[in-house]
Amino acid sequence: MNRATRWSVLITIAGIFAAGVVLGLWLNRQPPKVSHVEPVSPGKSYEALEAGEAVVMRVYKALSPTVVNIVATSLSLNYWLKVVPEVGQGTGFVFDDQGHILTNNHVVANAKELEVTFVGERKAQAKLVGRDPLSDLAVIKVEPFDGMTVATLGNSESLAVGQRVIAIGNPFGFQHTVTSGFISALNRDLTVGQRTMMGLIQTDAAINPGNSGGPLINSRGEVVGINTAIYTQSGGFVGLGFAMPINRAKRVAAQLVRLGRAIYPWIGLRQWIEVDEDLSRKIGLLPVDGVLIYDLFPASPGAIAGLRGGTHYAQFRGQQLGYRGRPVILGGDVILAVDGVPTPTYDELTNAIIQKEVGDTVKLHVLRDGRKSTVPVELAADPRIQQ
Repeated sequence: MNRATRWSVLITIAGIFAAGVVLGLWLNRQPPKVSHVEPVSPGKSYEALEAGEAVVMRVYKALSPTVVNIVATSLSLNYWLKVVPEVGQGTGFVFDDQGHILTNNHVVANAKELEVTFVGERKAQAKLVGRDPLSDLAVIKVEPFDGMTVATLGNSESLAVGQRVIAIGNPFGFQHTVTSGFISALNRDLTVGQRTMMGLIQTDAAINPGNSGGPLINSRGEVVGINTAIYTQSGGFVGLGFAMPINRAKRVAAQLVRLGRAIYPWIGLRQWIEVDEDLSRKIGLLPVDGVLIYDLFPASPGAIAGLRGGTHYAQFRGQQLGYRGRPVILGGDVILAVDGVPTPTYDELTNAIIQKEVGDTVKLHVLRDGRKSTVPVELAADPRIQQ
């Protein structure tokens, strides 16, 4: 066999082998591991996307320019008693065309310097207008500028469980982060330290440190809450976020802008004890749930309206009766409800009162001398709250 013939045979064998390899690969082919995602060009409408995506994208585009990252610098003493700066971060949003920004009190409390960053890295110095530790709300202000965007405030009274909500904030300093979820529950109570915050919105939209003070937004792009707290045992988000309803925040914010502080109505209880049906039976009262008045501040709305405080200590077999480490004082009214809404605990009573306005007259349903009656009380400003 000559050289030309040998090369011809070798080329033929190589061709057959290559064809076999290609055929084998084709017969044993696997689907690609990475899915192809067609990018959405800027000219395409949001309607081309899945409905949930489109909602979040619209809301983010409309609201993110109103949201700011807040860097609050305060002064503290270190181990060697030397004054050093401490920096904390949070979120806020512009709610009027004067440059007022709503946030949480705990974001700006004790701050000596406030710097805010808008989307696009525009920075501005802000000043404190007023803060309210009771609601954990505060208002700061920047100088208005051309193109400044103002958030639209919604109505938190119209919210429903299962409604979609979107949060924009700065978790751990990651600016203008968007998360979405649903309203998990309404009218939740959350104890933070020694204070119980009542009537909160619960959401599963991810909220982490740095989101505080940011907006919780409905699918129409309206702010319906102020992201305030999370419930966690790990320090991170576990699906339980809480927001202050915007209707309550609007009332406080208006007072902070006008007066620099919040004004709350009160009835003037100085000492009290919560009673339930079991305790009330033991101390000789009708079985009720409510707040037993021990004492009222002189000249307070409740005292002026004729609410009664206690007159004598409860006795049992010749011994002074106590409950949870406190003596039981009888003779005072037991407040059962405010305007027909039951208030079995002091927190619920306080929450019902602070939803009213100074000057409003409320009807307190009370148990007095074994009979239920109604006492009208005209609410005045609580003089104890000075900020």
